[in-house]
Amino acid sequence: MQKREKFLPYSTQWISDEDIEAVINTLKSPFLTTGPKVKEFEEIVAKYVDVKYAVSFANGTAALHAACYAAGIGKGDEVITTPITFAASANCIRYMDATVVFADIDEKTYNIDSKEIQKKITSNTKAIIPVDFTGQPVDIDRIMEIAKENNLIVIEDGAHSLGADYKNRKVGSTADMTMFSFHPVKPITTGEGGMIVTNNKDFYEKLILFRGHGIQQTDYSKSQGEWYYEMVDLGYNYRMTDIQAALGISQMNKLDTFIVERRNLAEVYHEKLKNINGVKAPWQLKNTKSGWHLYSVQLDLPQLKKTRKQIFEELRNNNIGAHVHYIPVYWHPYYEKLGYERGLCPKAEKWYEQALTLPLHPQMTEEDVNQILTFFK
Repeated sequence: MQKREKFLPYSTQWISDEDIEAVINTLKSPFLTTGPKVKEFEEIVAKYVDVKYAVSFANGTAALHAACYAAGIGKGDEVITTPITFAASANCIRYMDATVVFADIDEKTYNIDSKEIQKKITSNTKAIIPVDFTGQPVDIDRIMEIAKENNLIVIEDGAHSLGADYKNRKVGSTADMTMFSFHPVKPITTGEGGMIVTNNKDFYEKLILFRGHGIQQTDYSKSQGEWYYEMVDLGYNYRMTDIQAALGISQMNKLDTFIVERRNLAEVYHEKLKNINGVKAPWQLKNTKSGWHLYSVQLDLPQLKKTRKQIFEELRNNNIGAHVHYIPVYWHPYYEKLGYERGLCPKAEKWYEQALTLPLHPQMTEEDVNQILTFFK
């Protein structure tokens, strides 16, 4: 295999001249922090996913924290989530002093298994945080059924799935609240940033309150004058800036194009992997269209006659940015200290031991895919 001249990351942002111009125009405007561009960005995303409300945040983790606050999660509550995700999906539960309950994954989709969710529900369960891992939507209709039967709130972690489709609906239109991330490697970027979308007005008002220090204009403050405000709860400064929002607005104009490119590249991978032994392509749930944020394969290591570390390092040494997503959350030392033990979710652990992420992003070409897969032939 010939070494690439330039490093190929597993994912990266795509910033155009139009994006840069949008940011420059905002830098020249009276508003740099939260202002009219933030509101415009929120309205664009809400319309795109067909919901009533959208609230932006400084990052996706802050958005998840706010969603847990809006859901009323607190000490003594249990919240069910998947171990195959970035730590923030579980950490947001801990921020509220609640207990994280990990449910195992489906062996085909790598997403949380609805049957495992049912096994984990107790009288203390307050909510479910399913994750659209790699951009593939979870079976949200089934999860919402389980939630309704047990009076639970569903916060869908859609950090990977803005632009993905579930039964001809955009991700974000079904759960009680859905989080999107705008980190540079995500479907679109604002540098850092996140958003919660919802159709619930009560959740919307609590999200607004939480991101702005818990401060709002009350009836009393209105009687005192425009200068007067009141802090009615303990909130955070989790606001997005107009600079970020300007970039987000420009990026939203290209989201569908980005998704088409990702899907086309995924199809190239699918077809070519049919002729390669030892590498299993990801499977897609019926009636869904993944946004393909990540292309995560399963390795048959005995057949490949190498360890994953050897494969990873050989790819990296050839300037191919392979990665692994993700280490089971409860394997991290913080969670081990809380008493979580290995063996808790055996399907997730088995999956992790064989997982490898191959590069996939809109700026790639079919030739890039061919070069990557040459390594496995």
